[in-house]
Amino acid sequence: MPAADHRPRPEPFDFDTDPDRFRTTSLAAKRFGLAEDVHVDVADRFAKEQVDLALDVGCGQGKLLSLLRDKAVPAVGLDASPTMLKDAPGSRIFGDARALPFPPNTFGGAAALYMLYHLEDPVQAVAECHRVLRPGGLFAACAPSRYDSPELCSVLPGYGVPSTFDSENAPGIIGSVFDEIEIDAWDGPYVHLPDSEALTLYLRGRRLSPTAADRASDAIDTPLTLTKRGAIIYVRKPA
Repeated sequence: MPAADHRPRPEPFDFDTDPDRFRTTSLAAKRFGLAEDVHVDVADRFAKEQVDLALDVGCGQGKLLSLLRDKAVPAVGLDASPTMLKDAPGSRIFGDARALPFPPNTFGGAAALYMLYHLEDPVQAVAECHRVLRPGGLFAACAPSRYDSPELCSVLPGYGVPSTFDSENAPGIIGSVFDEIEIDAWDGPYVHLPDSEALTLYLRGRRLSPTAADRASDAIDTPLTLTKRGAIIYVRKPA
């Protein structure tokens, strides 16, 4: 029997090929989440530090952009998915995180939230964020743990297998470009699934097929509270 392959692997970039999967994820988070996601924390931090121009790399439909707008922080969004980008508010541009279309020293803050794990080599994108930040600029990135939602470890595909960017390897990846890393970790009961229908919806967002999600929902008792694990990494470009 061949050995299991535990090499870090990127998460599928399926926003244009399977947009309903992302909509399902967003719906599950909205219905069953017990706390705000990290976008609120990052927007608050950028506003507190008086970032005068922010870049949201992998902005998606613009959750962080909307929060920054509400806090009067000017921002530009960039994404490689036309499907996601068309719904983002304000200034946004289609582009590649590995080759940002901006000159050096442009932004006072940059964020890459829940997106670096889509890349084979996240260091390229982190280096690009470093390049476009002004001296003293703040960078924020985040990712879930490879051990997120342990209550579902028996049914989640690839549970415990490293991604190319997760909260376990994120400090080392970002630390290869930036210094003085600040880690803001989360580990707690942040999602409550009241019934099997809610569990099925959640599992569809986690890329289980409809048949697999239904089968898993029949095998797992609900209501169920999930332990969510991950981290925001903050770093600053030296002044």
